Amino acid sequence: MSRPASLPKRSCGLSRLLSLLVAGTALAMLDTADAHATSCADLARSALPDATFTTVETVPAGSWRPPQDQLTHIMSAPGMNVAGHPTQAPNPAFCRVAITLHPSSDSRIRTEVWLPLKGWNGRLLGVGNFGWAGSLMYYGMATGVAEGYAVASTDTGHDSSTPEGQGGRFTLGHPEKMVDYAYRADHLMTVAAKALIRNFYGRKAAHAYWIGCSLGGLEGLIEARRYPDDYDGIVAGAPPNPIVNFNAEQLWAGWMSYHNPALRVSRDKFHLLNTAVMNACASPVGRKQGFVDEPDRCTFTPEQLRCRGKDTANCLTANEVQAANNIYQGPLDPQTHQVIFPGPAKGSEDGFSADGRPFPVALDLFRYAAFQNPDWDWTTLKWDTDIQEATRRVGPLLHVDDNLTPFFRHGGRLLMYIGWNDGHNPEQLAGYYQAVQRNAGPVGADAVRLIVIPGMGHCYGGAACDTFSKLGAIDDWVSHKQAPEQIIAARVDNGQVVRTRPLCAWPKVARYDGRGNMDDAGSFGCVTPE
Repeated sequence: MSRPASLPKRSCGLSRLLSLLVAGTALAMLDTADAHATSCADLARSALPDATFTTVETVPAGSWRPPQDQLTHIMSAPGMNVAGHPTQAPNPAFCRVAITLHPSSDSRIRTEVWLPLKGWNGRLLGVGNFGWAGSLMYYGMATGVAEGYAVASTDTGHDSSTPEGQGGRFTLGHPEKMVDYAYRADHLMTVAAKALIRNFYGRKAAHAYWIGCSLGGLEGLIEARRYPDDYDGIVAGAPPNPIVNFNAEQLWAGWMSYHNPALRVSRDKFHLLNTAVMNACASPVGRKQGFVDEPDRCTFTPEQLRCRGKDTANCLTANEVQAANNIYQGPLDPQTHQVIFPGPAKGSEDGFSADGRPFPVALDLFRYAAFQNPDWDWTTLKWDTDIQEATRRVGPLLHVDDNLTPFFRHGGRLLMYIGWNDGHNPEQLAGYYQAVQRNAGPVGADAVRLIVIPGMGHCYGGAACDTFSKLGAIDDWVSHKQAPEQIIAARVDNGQVVRTRPLCAWPKVARYDGRGNMDDAGSFGCVTPE
């Protein structure tokens, strides 16, 4: 709450008394919100189990500079800004608490909790990690604290600045670190953050939210499933679930083209295919802005580009057609003939690769986490037994089933989002979304939403309007019971908003009215496809 600019100078009778009472109440609430039960320095004396304090300091306003690491270019992108800002806002003054959690003798979970010195809004924000990267998500933390949130993040128990912390190497021979990575680090971070909030402000957080994409999105689902009381609202972007099946799909095109070099396809040919798909399936808006609006309604097939004579730059050979169809389909279990995980959606062909080489992150899951063998030969992958074995080993830690009912009964709200140009096909996530709703029954009808974003790649980017306030959406939902049926998103270039578009709750889609400015969200409406 902001302090009133001034109290009324004149009034009379009852109206004056009421205005003074209201103003006094507002000031009292402000004093309570900004008063601290203990000092920042004294937080180091907090009794946190299995925790070592490494830094407790006051960070002056505007002085925070996030460390530059391998994720800087990703996490600083406007589309990753949790509050939907085109640029990073300067930090207010906050109390920075860095601790190391060690729930086992082999655990070393770096965690930070940032507490605004003034203007705390009474809420906690947990910021999810990204991929295998063992880094704290400082940009998300900085945005959250600037919005008045107490924020927390963790490296999930491994440090990406060291060789052993990169990829999945940290899991080799370290089952406790794998547990930390899978779920324990996020939960213990949350418990510690809530305790520090109570100690610092003298009261608990009114609400707790989680926001993350990629692994951070999966972490959000894991939190909802394992610890339904940790968070009141979760925003899970592009959650790779089930992760073994998803990583198998990421290996599929490389494995296929390794074993049959005739199925290798150049980037130029994939670009040719993408151009044909765009011309056939994109709306006038999509063609202008650079994406297929509704890939699930696209009927174009690679056969339509098949060479009628010799191979040229303007057609696909029979082998190239087969390779494209195989990628769209995704890998099959040779025993059941069921798709293990569907391939990417149409319109994302510029991101395809069939060069006989593995996708590194997917390879790491199998050789390190699942099979505990850095020399595991991905070319020998068996699409039935190896997938089953990897699922048996990793699934109990990282797989999230469709029963999130305890989270919803607690009052939790779940917002999932994903881009049509993500390597993860949104139709798969839509199937999971429907299963979660069915499982939850009436309690889940107003507790979960899915947003599918045309043109967006993995978590951000592409030609999409990818910048929107995840924080605003989840807070409106939890605090004000406003389910996110439509969210206005922006396309940001060089810190400036260049166009806007509504994001619609699935299965609705944004359709252009045919008259207005294509770059203005007001020219679109959310409708249910026929």
